[in-house]
Amino acid sequence: MTEAPRHPKAFILDEPKPEEIQTEPKRRPRAVTGITFESEDTGSDAVVVPPAPLPAPRRLRWGLVLGGTLLSLVTMWAGLAITQLVEEFFSRSVLLGWTALAIAGLAGLAALVIIVREIWALARLRKIEHIQADAAHTLNTDDAATSQRAVAGLRQLYQSRADAQWGLQSLAQHDSDIMDPRDRVKLADRYLVAPRDDDAHRIIARAARRVTLLTTVTPAAALDILFVAAQNLRMLRELATLYGGRPSALATLRLARMVVGHLAVTGGLALSDNLLQHVVGKGLLGRLSARFGEGAVNGILTARIGLAARDVCRPIPQETSAKDTLGSLMRELVSLEGNKKTP
Repeated sequence: MTEAPRHPKAFILDEPKPEEIQTEPKRRPRAVTGITFESEDTGSDAVVVPPAPLPAPRRLRWGLVLGGTLLSLVTMWAGLAITQLVEEFFSRSVLLGWTALAIAGLAGLAALVIIVREIWALARLRKIEHIQADAAHTLNTDDAATSQRAVAGLRQLYQSRADAQWGLQSLAQHDSDIMDPRDRVKLADRYLVAPRDDDAHRIIARAARRVTLLTTVTPAAALDILFVAAQNLRMLRELATLYGGRPSALATLRLARMVVGHLAVTGGLALSDNLLQHVVGKGLLGRLSARFGEGAVNGILTARIGLAARDVCRPIPQETSAKDTLGSLMRELVSLEGNKKTP
């Protein structure tokens, strides 16, 4: 059976009475407190390098004028003296004259080679500074332009080194990969720079132990000063050579100045008794000889200088978590285990 279709009907809805309408009470405005803003996370791999010193005002430096004029006078005097000496030999004998002239020419050639080498070493050190600045800017800001300059400069720096060929080939395999500029700099650091950090650690530890031992057994204080200075300069040259520099006389002096500036900026020259007690035990230095205490202090300062030199010479700034700490170097300085690791 089917039901009959229903006819349309009209319905009247009863409107609610005013008293039955429930109105939501109005809320009074109140101050909202306890809101905290999360700080922007820069990542644990951020690298901050000390700011460069402000440029000095451009003015005439009378010290440089005095040094330049005195050097010119000494050069002219040396040339005149050599010329007179050669002429004197020619007046005595033609054979002696040509011999003196050949020796003078060889000396001039050697002086020219030394000057060119000094200029090349200073330019090489300046290039490492530029690579380090570009790499630090890339790691902090993820900039593509500075990343390309840093990686290109790093390849040019190591292209003639036999111990970097495997790293250059491994890095070239990732040229077509798509990655962030920061990651590309880190990849270059992994293949080209990071393998040299262990050698840098050994160089610093060896120099620190050598200074500690020989300062302890050397009787004269003047010999201590000369030996510590020689060992520190040797360590600077070895670290600069390890990371791609070509240290010469002027470049080593400039590197030493940069290391001292780095120590002044980072506060690395501070040395306290608590730091010594952290290494050799509380009160132990007071029970040992004074010479051993002086040797330990000189070795620790050498380690500080070595760590600062590594930061200056390293083309790509190293992350703080991966750096060697002074405490680890000092423990190795007074332990037999460190002597076994480092020849």
